[in-house]
Amino acid sequence: MTRIAAFFDLDKTIIARSSTLAFSKHFQAGGLITRAAMIRSAYTQFVYVVGGADHDQMEKMRKALSEMVTGWNVATVKEIVADTLHNVVDPLVYEEAVQLIEQHHAQGHDVIIVSASGTELVEPIGEMLGADHVVATQMEIEDGRYTGEIALYAYREEKARAVKQLAERFGYDLEKSYAYSDSITDTPMLEEVGHAFAVNPDKDLRMVAKERGWEILVFNKPVALRSRVLSPSTPTLAALAVGGAVAIAGGVIWAGTKRRPRGA
Repeated sequence: MTRIAAFFDLDKTIIARSSTLAFSKHFQAGGLITRAAMIRSAYTQFVYVVGGADHDQMEKMRKALSEMVTGWNVATVKEIVADTLHNVVDPLVYEEAVQLIEQHHAQGHDVIIVSASGTELVEPIGEMLGADHVVATQMEIEDGRYTGEIALYAYREEKARAVKQLAERFGYDLEKSYAYSDSITDTPMLEEVGHAFAVNPDKDLRMVAKERGWEILVFNKPVALRSRVLSPSTPTLAALAVGGAVAIAGGVIWAGTKRRPRGA
């Protein structure tokens, strides 16, 4: 039996707008970052503007934010962000993206989120959306603190490499599979599948999509994630809290895969 997958970028493809900036003032209040760092964090919006940054900008922001998070106490981050999550943060997702995910599952396709965002953020969101696997960022933790070390950078060609590795591991027919992204940086991933879609594309991806005959989709109905899916469990909320911290502080890219059994 042929297995088919649908690969989704997260930021600005499923997630409509960054909500992680809401964490900044709480990190400052908790003594984790200075006001200057908070402003830089808000200014760069690193995790949610990766598609609009060129390679050099990406590397500079990644390095700066990696250095900022190094040494942060994981327990403190969890405490601060868990409280913030309950009272402030509710990521906005595109209704059209959620419906598309549901359609793929109805057709028996696996859904995989491939993102440069933190795994602690992506995995709980993926679980809430019913994703079968994720490829995402991880921060190394040693003695209860983030080290700031980088393993594998899930960006550009690394996303495409992850798609091929998943296809080999699970037997996906990439020629019959699908991929969705908003960013020109994800062109290598889009090229790996037989059905590529540009979602609210940046101008460069729009040009490439027109040249290659890729369909362009317009998503314009943002809804609150928690209003669209079942409420997550307490462990999921804790993991999402850490992910929000990493999103604000990080941009340090590791890649990982996760299998979530259907119906779990």
